[in-house]
Amino acid sequence: MQRRRDPVERAADESEDLYDISTWEPRSVTDRLAYSVYNGLNYGLRAIVLIVATAITLFVLVQPAVLVSEDPSIAVFFGLSIIPAAILAAFIWYSDITTNEPLGVLVATFVLAVLFTAFAALVNSTVGLWVRAIPGIGTILFFYLIVGPVEETVKLLAVRVFAYRRDTFDAVIVGAVYGAVAGLGFAAIENATYIASTVAEIQAQPQTGLGPTAAATSITALRALVGPGHVIYSAIAGYYLGLAKFNPKYAGPLVVKGLLIAAFIHATYNVTVGIVPDLIAAVLPVGFGLAFLGYVIAYNLGAGYFLYRKLSRYRRHYRDVRDDMAPAPRSELTEFEPPQR
Repeated sequence: MQRRRDPVERAADESEDLYDISTWEPRSVTDRLAYSVYNGLNYGLRAIVLIVATAITLFVLVQPAVLVSEDPSIAVFFGLSIIPAAILAAFIWYSDITTNEPLGVLVATFVLAVLFTAFAALVNSTVGLWVRAIPGIGTILFFYLIVGPVEETVKLLAVRVFAYRRDTFDAVIVGAVYGAVAGLGFAAIENATYIASTVAEIQAQPQTGLGPTAAATSITALRALVGPGHVIYSAIAGYYLGLAKFNPKYAGPLVVKGLLIAAFIHATYNVTVGIVPDLIAAVLPVGFGLAFLGYVIAYNLGAGYFLYRKLSRYRRHYRDVRDDMAPAPRSELTEFEPPQR
């Protein structure tokens, strides 16, 4: 977006110095002090946010770290739980027809998503208690007003604070790529904490007769099904973040639209996954496990198709534009063409 100019600047000669009249840049000692203080506050605030997020994340990871130190094989389950999500994120990365994104920025986005997950966990566990206490509709409100919006917001922030500012964020579809990576980071830390808490609970109740390995296998399979959803939801929000970058006039509404769609799909999954599989098992001659598996896969396919249509439309138009910009092929009989002057 072109910078707006004061009437004095518009009417003045280009060579005229309008410093501190209608234009400004740091020149004097006071100017530089103000500039330095602003940058210090700006970067300092970001540093504080990162420090707090890191501290909360380290606290959350204490339990998984203790379990891994006692039984290193538990770490394998952490990795297995995100394989489907990682495959999906890789597919979205591959769908970026424009350029390959720098590995360093992808890794930074993943790490930021891991750190920012702490804020979602904090809000879910504090504010969520009050919302879920509402009789009748508390759980539904919890998913639609807290879980969906908060989790999708923190994943999008993981993209916004770093990757979005890079010059390599040079196409709308890139937003979906970084959104998918943020979703993968969120799923990784969430899966690790779920698996660790489940194993710890089983260890504390030996009378159940279920060993840590069996418990880890069961919860890992469940989390592996849930992980792709995080990738899909945040990739949708990321796509709209990409639209926002290249449509600055409507950047705010576009970001909100992406978050509303992603949060709604996310919350709807959370609400229905506790209801629909039971209904399927009651109506069809299948067990709950198969009904649950079928519903989760079907839901992710539906949400994934919504994202796929957007990515495929972008890819199709990008190919058309790229083909239009390509130089016309020259005749192979160049030796009969007149010399170029």
